[in-house]
Amino acid sequence: MEITEILGYIFAVIAGLGIGIVVGRFLLRSLLKQQEIAAQSKVKKILKDAENNAEILKKNKLLEAKEKFLQMKAEHEQEVNAKNNNINQRENTIKQKEQSVNQRMENFNKKEAELDKQKIHLEKQTELAIKKQDEVEVLKNQHLTQLESIAGLSAEEAKNQLVENLKEVARTQAMIQIKDIVDEAKLTASKEAKKVVIQTIQRTATEAAIENSVSIFHIESDEIKGRVIGREGRNIRALEAATGIEIIVDDTPEAIILSGFDPVRREIARLALHRLVTDGRIHPARIEEIVAKTKKQIEDEIVEIGERTVIDLGIHGLHPELIRMVGRMRYRSSYGQNLLHHSREVANFCATMAAELGLNAKMAKRAGLLHDIGKVPDDNPELPHAILGMQLAEKYKEHPEICNAIGAHHDEIEMTSMISPIIQACDAISGARPGARREVVESYIKRLKDLEELALSYPGVEKTFAIQAGRELRVIVESERITDAQAELLAADISTRIQTEMTYPGQIKVTVIRETRSVAFAK
Repeated sequence: MEITEILGYIFAVIAGLGIGIVVGRFLLRSLLKQQEIAAQSKVKKILKDAENNAEILKKNKLLEAKEKFLQMKAEHEQEVNAKNNNINQRENTIKQKEQSVNQRMENFNKKEAELDKQKIHLEKQTELAIKKQDEVEVLKNQHLTQLESIAGLSAEEAKNQLVENLKEVARTQAMIQIKDIVDEAKLTASKEAKKVVIQTIQRTATEAAIENSVSIFHIESDEIKGRVIGREGRNIRALEAATGIEIIVDDTPEAIILSGFDPVRREIARLALHRLVTDGRIHPARIEEIVAKTKKQIEDEIVEIGERTVIDLGIHGLHPELIRMVGRMRYRSSYGQNLLHHSREVANFCATMAAELGLNAKMAKRAGLLHDIGKVPDDNPELPHAILGMQLAEKYKEHPEICNAIGAHHDEIEMTSMISPIIQACDAISGARPGARREVVESYIKRLKDLEELALSYPGVEKTFAIQAGRELRVIVESERITDAQAELLAADISTRIQTEMTYPGQIKVTVIRETRSVAFAK
């Protein structure tokens, strides 16, 4: 094929392509035009539907607004009607009150008119009374003048004489009446006082004195006595040294006697011995351990006894230290009378007597319980027990009337309250009743205490124990401060002072014990 033909074909193809492109563009434009027309019609339809929906929504909202408006209008009308009704009621009430006030005003005006009439009438009667009084005065003066001329005395002189005569008569009658009243008051007061005391005594149960200086420890068999004594008596010596109580193991069947004037020591010794016998291990080290534990147990029991006592008596707010001292009263005695029983008895006496006299029974009971608190402190200062008890009560913030009653119950200070003489009287009632106290026991215990305190006054003395009913004094000294030679001199010096300063029956053996201990631990 020739080149010209090839070029002809090429030109024909190119021409065909150009025509196709033109036709394609025309068709594309026609298609886009149709799509545009369709989209516009769709948009118009959507807009029309939206306008229709908006019109419907608008109508609905208008209907809702109208309903809401009608509802609010109805509520407003109801509220307005209620307020109008309230206003009408108030107006009616005001009108009624105005009518009532007008009626009262009319009544008041009528009464005022009547009072004016009465006032005028009274004024007229007053004028008449004044005239009559003037006439009476004239007649009285004429009568007095006639009496003065007859009696030869003026009216003033006659009046003075009459007054003097009346004074003398009244004075005489008053003196007679005063004497009768005083005599009657004395008789009545004596009767009433006896009545109060008798009623107080009758309403309180009492106990007889039972305190002694010996406790008996019962054992199951006499074989235990040998274990208590120990090899060469080391167990019994250790127990006596730890407790300060004399342990008497004699022929008394199934009994060991504990002798000592201090009930606390005797109780510690009794409980410790009971534990040792029950446990079965009895040797010096075990004895010291058990005695230490028993002392702690006794201290706990003392606090428990004090708390139980104040609860039984209905006394509240007592300081814990005072409660502990009340518990220590259980192990103290006064002339053979247990101090706790005595204080409880006095407290009940005081409450009864104060109630009979119309005073504060609770305060009187509190003062009665604490009146002998000065007998049981841990230290023993050189003060009367009443003054010491008052100082302790003041220290623990007790009421001033209670402090005065404690300090004045033996007349050491002046009484300043009505409770103080009641405490003194009830203390005397409790102590003076038959069988309450034994003078011999108290003097014996005091002698043993003085014996121990005399030895304690020496420097280097650690403990002192009066045993064998006061026939022996054991003095335990500190080995670091007292040598063996000084111990001998100390024993001689103490025995010399006992001979010169104390009164006692028989003789007293003074034993000074100096002990050195060396302790080591094997690990």
